[in-house]
Amino acid sequence: MLWTDCLTRLRQELSGNVFTMWIRPLVAEEVGDTLRLFAPNPYWTRYIQEHHLELITILAEQLSEGRVRKVEILVDSRPGAILSASEQPATTTAALETRPVSAPRIKKEKDELPTKNGRKRQLNPLFSFSSFVEGRSNQMAAETCRKVLTQLGASQHNPLFLYGPTGLGKTHLMQAVGNALLQAKPNARVMYMTAESFVQDFVSSLQQGKVEEFKKNCRSLDLLLVDDIHLLAGKEASLVEFFYTFNALLDESKQIILTSDRYPKELTELDPRLVSRFSWGLSVGVEPPDIETRIEILLKKAESNDVELPRNCALFIAQQVVANVRELEGALNKVVAISRFKGTPIDLEVVRESLKDVLAIRARTISTENIQRVVSEYFRIPLKELVGPKRTRIYARPRQLSMGLSRELTGDSFPEIGMAFGGRDHSTVMHACEKVQSLRQEDPIFNEDYKNLLRLLQS
Repeated sequence: MLWTDCLTRLRQELSGNVFTMWIRPLVAEEVGDTLRLFAPNPYWTRYIQEHHLELITILAEQLSEGRVRKVEILVDSRPGAILSASEQPATTTAALETRPVSAPRIKKEKDELPTKNGRKRQLNPLFSFSSFVEGRSNQMAAETCRKVLTQLGASQHNPLFLYGPTGLGKTHLMQAVGNALLQAKPNARVMYMTAESFVQDFVSSLQQGKVEEFKKNCRSLDLLLVDDIHLLAGKEASLVEFFYTFNALLDESKQIILTSDRYPKELTELDPRLVSRFSWGLSVGVEPPDIETRIEILLKKAESNDVELPRNCALFIAQQVVANVRELEGALNKVVAISRFKGTPIDLEVVRESLKDVLAIRARTISTENIQRVVSEYFRIPLKELVGPKRTRIYARPRQLSMGLSRELTGDSFPEIGMAFGGRDHSTVMHACEKVQSLRQEDPIFNEDYKNLLRLLQS
């Protein structure tokens, strides 16, 4: 059947999201030399006309061997909008699905549009500034979020764009702003959602004919929080709607906070106009926590759960788990579970037993030797010179940086690290680690190199 053949080709030509969202729900029928497509509402027909009608027309003409010369897209307002199987057994998209296309295909609780107070998705009450552990890696982001509360909608930080690898507390910070605002102003209109849930709500509003209600809810907020904005990539119609929502809120000086795993200009798969607007306000990076911050996170998490965690055990866990806060908390949960199962207090023996799988993987992936290899490749210097005796700056700085990374990531002692660098004394390694910390504060280029290497080694 012609439309079934067209669908097969369109599935190959278009992205999966576009095909599923816009093409698959269409109903089709042939009338003479015309293929008629029926969409649920005028917005849908306009989108198909602007983006896909030309391609569909070409495919229909080719696959029908010239029988069909024209394709029309219409709003399906006929009684019994879905054609029955007897009328058109294989040319309707409904034949490809187990449910009628007019019925929402998302679970009911996700189909509901945001409520009038703008808080359909409740903020997590545990995400507050008081429960957020600050360190060098996230201090600027935390301070900026606090400042947003005192200057909501101010152009210098609107939108506020938090970026960095997953699991570092970006969601915690953005929701802390929302929770603090609602505590100060209970009637404030705050909405938190992920980019994925924005798409789901938008599609649901299309299916239910409630697009205007969706727009009104999104564009009348005091604070919009959107997580993982990079996940809008490939969702053209949702991107367009978000673009207009974004502009409407900015025009009214309403605050927007976004998060992503990348810096705005690295989001090349998104509309350049939208990416440009992301940079209008302030972009702040959130880096993996340093070892001191990791220890404090563990101790605070343990305290909040009434768990007695000795500091030496927190130090050991922090030395082994370096990627992100979620993995850190996951490791602690495993330690607590093993401790309770055995009926013994948490000590180093319990911790080692709990993290034996982590230790085995870490031993294979992060070692002083591996750090040396990555650093030599990063700075394009021979490995033998990195660990050798030469003290020229071109080798000394990368060598010190390698020692600092080894100390932070491996947990090896100063003498062990010294041995790996040509048998150097432990005092040399201590001096290198201190020098690395001071250079990170004084030299932005050195600090950027350090963070880049940290990401490479933790990925």
